[in-house]
Amino acid sequence: MKAFVSIIMGSTSDLPVMEKAAKFFNDMEIPFEMNALSAHRTPEEVEKFAKSAVENGLKVIIAGAGMAAHLPGVIASMTSIPVIGVPINATLDGMDALLAIVQMPPGIPVATVGINASLNAAILAAQMLGLSNAKIAQKVMNYKEGLKEKIVKANKELSSVKYQFKVN
Repeated sequence: MKAFVSIIMGSTSDLPVMEKAAKFFNDMEIPFEMNALSAHRTPEEVEKFAKSAVENGLKVIIAGAGMAAHLPGVIASMTSIPVIGVPINATLDGMDALLAIVQMPPGIPVATVGINASLNAAILAAQMLGLSNAKIAQKVMNYKEGLKEKIVKANKELSSVKYQFKVN
């Protein structure tokens, strides 16, 4: 089994954020890999990874980074595979990482999700994969239908909450 998606984090301290993506892929039965690579501490390994991503069969890369959040952009500069950046709240409530990832120069796009939103990155990656894989597309649709059902159920449960001036 070869990975379709690679989840890259700057260090294992990012795992609590990035594991939401891993759990989603695991639940969806989408093959993935996870690695810690640092744009600043292991630049040669990042370059080797990015430049071999196509030949390794990867379809999407999710890269999470906090503080000096260069990892997604550095990877995107060296591959044609779509890169989704996950800003991680390490300092400044994650705004520094968000701006570092979203403000890429022309020609080096990085799709960017919300701060600590690796689950949304995984869903976006699955949607990309679903463009050429009907089985994955159906799994994403089922997942989204499940989200709808949760809200419908929650709304019904709200009807049992009583307040003196609540009219529904």
